[in-house]
This record gives sequence, C-alpha cells and structure tokens, in this order.
Amino acid sequence: MDATVEELLAVLPADRVLTDPDLLAVHRRDEADLCAAGTPLAVVRPRDTAEVAATVRVAAAHGVPVVPQGARTGLTGAANAVDGALVVSLTGLDRVLEIDPAERIAVVQPGVVNADLSRAAAEHGLAYPPDPGSWESSTIGGNVSTDAGGMCCVRYGVTGEYVLGLEVVLADGEILRCGRRTVKGVAGYDLTRLFVGAEGTLGIITEITVRLRPAADEIRTLVALYPTVAAACGAVAAVTAAGHVPSMLELLDRTHLGAIEAYRPMGLPGTAAAMLLIATDTGDRAGAELAAIADCCRAAGASELYVAEDAEQAQALTAARRLAHPAMERLATQAFPSGRGGLVVDDVAVPRTRIAEFVTGVEEISARHGLLVAVVGHAGDGNLHPVIVVDRADPSSMDRGRRVFDDIMRLGLALGGTCTGEHGVGMLKRDWLARELGPVGMRVHQVLKAALDPSGILNPGKVIAPEWPQAGRRRPPPRLRASKKTDVARTVIP
Repeated sequence: MDATVEELLAVLPADRVLTDPDLLAVHRRDEADLCAAGTPLAVVRPRDTAEVAATVRVAAAHGVPVVPQGARTGLTGAANAVDGALVVSLTGLDRVLEIDPAERIAVVQPGVVNADLSRAAAEHGLAYPPDPGSWESSTIGGNVSTDAGGMCCVRYGVTGEYVLGLEVVLADGEILRCGRRTVKGVAGYDLTRLFVGAEGTLGIITEITVRLRPAADEIRTLVALYPTVAAACGAVAAVTAAGHVPSMLELLDRTHLGAIEAYRPMGLPGTAAAMLLIATDTGDRAGAELAAIADCCRAAGASELYVAEDAEQAQALTAARRLAHPAMERLATQAFPSGRGGLVVDDVAVPRTRIAEFVTGVEEISARHGLLVAVVGHAGDGNLHPVIVVDRADPSSMDRGRRVFDDIMRLGLALGGTCTGEHGVGMLKRDWLARELGPVGMRVHQVLKAALDPSGILNPGKVIAPEWPQAGRRRPPPRLRASKKTDVARTVIP
C-alpha cells in the first residue's frame, strides 16, 4: 500500500479514502475539453473541516498534490486531477448550517448545491441571487472558487459580492477563518476576497457565509427576436444606454434556439437569427419598465416582440435558457456520434458597447476555421459564451478548436475585455491570464501563491502555469522589493 494512503487510513475512517480504479477515473476531470487530466492516487471524501485538514496535513508531509473538487461542472479544467494527486471531493460537506432572516445571511458548507440554497432561502422570504446555468448541480464551494456568475448578474452581481466570510484549510493543514457576519466591516486585509476566485490554489474552502436579499417582486419577461445577432447586440447597447437595469438580459443565437427546441420542444422560434430574453423584477414598476425596454428593442430592429402572459410562461422561458449547455452537448453528440462530439465553451466579457463587434468577429473566426461556433450569454453585462463544436476523435478538428478558442480570446482582449467573466481560469486560460495581467500582475500572483502554498501542492497547474512553483518542491517565497532605478515593486525569484 502507498505510504500516503496508509497514513490517510490511519487518520480517517476507511470509507473516506477511495482507491478503486473506476472511482478514480470518474474523478479525473471536469467538463472542459482541451484540458489534460491525470490519474489521482486516491479520492478522499471528507465529511467535515477536521477531516479536510487531516487530509491536507498528510499530503503536505509527503509532498503530494491536492486537488479540491465539487460537482465537477466547471468548464476550464480547474478540477482536473494530476497524476498521483489526492482528490478531495467536498460533495459530502453538503449542509445548510444556518439561515438568519434578521441578518439576512446563510452559513453553508461547500457541497451545498446552488439551487438548494436558493430554495432554503426562499422559505424565509429571502433570495440568494447568483444563479449559474448549472445551478441545479453546481455547488456553492465551486461557485465561490471560480467567482461564478449567472443570468441575474446584470442587476445583482457575481458570487463574490455575496460572500461575507470563509473557513479555509491552508496548505499546511491549519484552519483559517476570515471575513465577518456584519453588514459592514473593514478590519485588516480582505482575505475573504483573496480566496474567492482562487480556484483552490491558495486553500480549500470548507464553510461559507453569504449575504441574502429579500425575495424579488413580480417578474415580467420579454422576448425580442432579431434578423441578425449583431442587431440583437445593438439592442443590448441601446437598453443599457437608456439607463435600464433589467434583472436578466440574455442572448441566444439561432444554433442555440434550434438545439434547445430539439432537446426539449417548447415552441421556441426557429427562424430568428437571435433572441433576447429580458426580465424585470421591480414589482409595480415592472410593467412600465418592460414597456420602455421593449421600445428600445423595437427601435434597434426587433422583428418580433412577445411578453410572457404569466409567471408560469416566464419560468418556462428562463428554464429554456438554462438548457443551453445540455442542448448543445446533445447537438455535438448527434454531429459526431460514438462519444466523439465535444464542446469548448469560451467565456469572454467585453464592454457592452463592443458586443456587436465581438460577435461579428466570432462569426468571422468560425468561417475562417470551418468550425461551428454558436453564441449564448449574459449580454446585459457583456459576458458572452462562444461554444465551439469539435470532433474529439479528429486531431485536425481539435487543433482547429484550439486555434478558434485562441483567436476568440485574442479578439476579446483587443476589444478591452477580459479572458473570463465567470468560468474562471483553470488550465484552459492560464496563458491568456498571463497576457491580460502582464508580467507585474503575474509576479504578484506568484508571490501570493508561494506565500500561502510554498510547496505548490494545492491544485497545481491551475491559474498559474505549472512550471512555478512545482508541487513537492519546497521553495522560499519570492520577495517583493523596490528597484533602485524605478522604486517599482518587483519580484525576485530565488
């Protein structure tokens, strides 16, 4: 028996440590194509913070990498195992520990599913707004680790804006509590925000305190159809320029509309090139606000406008939008049977005034490389998801998929955008993160990583390129010092 596994079995119940090859295979990767995955040494399924800490202490003693995982719904390879790693599956930490209606907060473990927290909050007349498309399966721990977004971000913001406090197991097995429960608080460095979006590279989150809001008022929903995707993007710019802040402003192109209708028929239009799904939740003002938004959509060239007749119809339209990813998975499977069909889901946020340029550029990239690229996304905040359909069994298709992905990333940055709006960096985008941040930004990332994880055992190869620091090699953290010539802080790597 491997010495690391033997020591884990000495400090944990036997059913927490899994080495069956089939189970190891299941936990190799998340849903990202184009990302390598290794075979873990073991999968550990802790039930509380103490067991997570015990696992990390064993890993640290042996210099073994640790890869935290949730529901593995991610799209960047952030949860992919590396060879010989301990995968720490946090799905067993799945309790809503507390909901405090007076303070409007909830305390949850990382394995709680997003939709379950939303339903628990609703029982108290409250809401947890962040709602990624995978909300029925993705976990709060994963949402926090990637700073996930969702369809309501245009009004309510991303996950990080709701995280008040965290409990985190550090790389040496120590347990850190940071943040607060109070409405206000500015004591010390904002360590909570440091771990939000860090994708498990700085510590393993084991408890989360989140802010809740009063439940939304009546929701009114509008559908606007357009002859071109660019025209729909023009409508988005018009709506935001007019000062409207809807609770949802989603874009689906013709490919997505057809895929969703084929996946679950519900009468979605098959002739429009693009559809905008727009909602407001301002109660008595919702009707007037939606009418003003409809005027903007009409002026931007909408060919047809529909208003949901009741809450049931509005919920059906929202549910259709949530089916975008599984519907495209089915389309890829039909295009390339026998498990060959794959999706590379991009995630670029650009200024809302540049959305039309971005979509036009994506169409040109698709045509140039001869691959189908469909577009869906949270147009209200400029966060779009070009979805590239590839044949996994064809090296040429995979190579073109990579080139399409890179061209889209290059386009997004050229338009003043960012390499990720909500999916995170993982393995898929670490080179593009380096380009976006530049050498000084990356050196600061390296300093933080080395300070909190000097042996490089926490989720190695994610966010920061794997060649530094290397898992299992203890290195002193880089030092920031002032240059004599410029007085600008720079990194000295020993």
